[in-house]
Amino acid sequence: MDTHRTTVLACIDGSTWKEAVVDYAAWVSRTVDAPLKLLHNIEHRENPPLSDLSGSLGLGTREELLQELTALEERRSKILLEQGKLMLEGSRQRAIAAGASDPVKVQRHGSLTESLIEMEDEIRVLVVGIRGEDHENRLNRIGDQLEGIIRAMHRPLLVVNRPFEKPPTRCMIAYDGSDGARKALDMVANSPLYKGMQCHLVHVSKSAESPLLDDAAAKLRGAGLEVVTASLQGDVERQLGEYQQQHQVELTVMGAFAHGRLRELLFGSVTNHLLANSTMPLLLLR
Repeated sequence: MDTHRTTVLACIDGSTWKEAVVDYAAWVSRTVDAPLKLLHNIEHRENPPLSDLSGSLGLGTREELLQELTALEERRSKILLEQGKLMLEGSRQRAIAAGASDPVKVQRHGSLTESLIEMEDEIRVLVVGIRGEDHENRLNRIGDQLEGIIRAMHRPLLVVNRPFEKPPTRCMIAYDGSDGARKALDMVANSPLYKGMQCHLVHVSKSAESPLLDDAAAKLRGAGLEVVTASLQGDVERQLGEYQQQHQVELTVMGAFAHGRLRELLFGSVTNHLLANSTMPLLLLR
């Protein structure tokens, strides 16, 4: 497979983030010259159990009720299918207006995470909203499925949490020297997505100065990028969040949920905190 032409995949649902997901995905697709695919996934839902009715309903009544519930579920599935088709077509037209070339529409049934795992080999960048339509009112919390998707996928994942206004001009790399951080550094250095951006390379540690940034900054500058370095001291979550706001960083790039029980507990909390509290999109790598 030509890894330079694999797909930018956007997950579409009925949430308020749908249009922003399409816009960001169209920007990524256009900038890295990769095909855009729009995915609408319909989750299965089991019929309610009838065991609690056995004492009050006769056999024939229970069978009739089960048939009615089955018919209702079939009608629900048809409605969801048609709603999804309409959303996909509207999203396709929006992506074309944003400069994407001939986006492909896909509908699948079942677990979203399982669908994404099955499609992983064709994904170059996955674009999702911070919360799905069932949880979009839970402010300062990520959607229930998002953490599972982040942990399951091994592709760059762009989490969208605001409307797309214009292509980002500044990105921040949260750098700690880990495998995930080095992977993020390589991606920024080699991808056309970041060309022309000012890259803020930020490290937070117990001491204010860190030699980690020197080689990392040299690598980015060698790729022709404008680099600003910052060695910060204190709480990782607060320092990264404050730096992002103070410098109007429009895109944060970082590793997510590093391997190792203790490290994952510590860094996982940073990932969750930034996802829940950031006002700018985050691009995560495993």
